[in-house]
Amino acid sequence: MKRVGIWLDKLEANIVVLNNGKENLTNIPSELDFFNPKGGARSKTKWGPQDVVQDSKYLEREKHQLKDYFEKIAEHISDADQINIFGPAEAPEKFMDALKTRHSHLADKVKKVETVDSMTENQFKALVKQSFGMDDRFPEQT
Repeated sequence: MKRVGIWLDKLEANIVVLNNGKENLTNIPSELDFFNPKGGARSKTKWGPQDVVQDSKYLEREKHQLKDYFEKIAEHISDADQINIFGPAEAPEKFMDALKTRHSHLADKVKKVETVDSMTENQFKALVKQSFGMDDRFPEQT
């Protein structure tokens, strides 16, 4: 049984695959552009026009980049039997929504979506094993 744990945020996704007592860790970078638009600039003349920041352009670009990022992750986990998703803020929920809309067969395999803070690689592996009820001494429990 192929069990997959994913920890993701807007920077990267760490994927642990547990299969037949073996574990494999993969990292997928998001390639998201982080926009930091500055406020509008004032004209040199008094009461002159101001430059307007177009937030909608930045948000639309981010939305498309997130979609591509989530597609890469879904492609990587397409053959999973069980999936648990972890991450900070709203990243896990956004990924779950993307799975529901575009990959319903994968969304049905998701057992847990949980908000967790940053952690080391070993902590993440332990969390994934614990979330599936596995122990290092007995690789294929459940």
